[in-house]
Amino acid sequence: MIEGFSERPFTAPIDGRDFTRPVFEAGEGPPVIVIQELPGIGPQTIELARLLREAGFQAILPHLFGKLGEVSLLGNFVRVLCMRREFHLFAKNASSPISQWLRALCADVRERSGAPGVGTIGMCLTGNFAISLLADDNVLAGVASQPSMPLGKHADLHMYEADIVRVRERLDELPPARAFRFDGDKICQAAKFDALERTFNQGRERIILETLPGGGHSVLTLDFVDDAGHPTRVALDNIISYLHDALAV
Repeated sequence: MIEGFSERPFTAPIDGRDFTRPVFEAGEGPPVIVIQELPGIGPQTIELARLLREAGFQAILPHLFGKLGEVSLLGNFVRVLCMRREFHLFAKNASSPISQWLRALCADVRERSGAPGVGTIGMCLTGNFAISLLADDNVLAGVASQPSMPLGKHADLHMYEADIVRVRERLDELPPARAFRFDGDKICQAAKFDALERTFNQGRERIILETLPGGGHSVLTLDFVDDAGHPTRVALDNIISYLHDALAV
């Protein structure tokens, strides 16, 4: 358990096979799903969820892999490698099967909350999902923090072409999505943002791409500094404002 959060199991099919994971929830207001990054749901990710709750959102944390409350980059990388049915780490022009489960979760959260739609925040391994999930009508906002898949293929995107087309269509009607990275990030390099710019922003700004100074990686968790005026705190404040605007339908 996470202090202050309720826990429930959620089951949905992935390629016809049921997949069950615990989901942690806290707060009231527009629902925002925080999709964990590779190091796991450590104290920093839990704190991000708490900051969202304090900002007036219902914060939702699906626990996909790893030991709850701990950060383990190498250990969780091995775990994800073993989850070949759910994650296709190196696939370009396609999305991992776990996206089917995440879409079902978005629909479930919307129905349970009675909200017009949900917001998502994806980070690192799951950063691309925050954008590709916008192809689903249940999702009204997406924040991609240091999107890094497919691993090692910096100029490619981890999205189906059909989803890209649908996301473009939806972002013609919705507020622009958001994406963040550090300037010196070796995992989410500038080529990834160039690919997003080239794919989505021809003709209009559908995704606002923000590059922060510094050489960190995890904008909202491990490298987040909760000081007024710090670039990561400014980024979070901008995200909170965006989510309030996009979800207040």
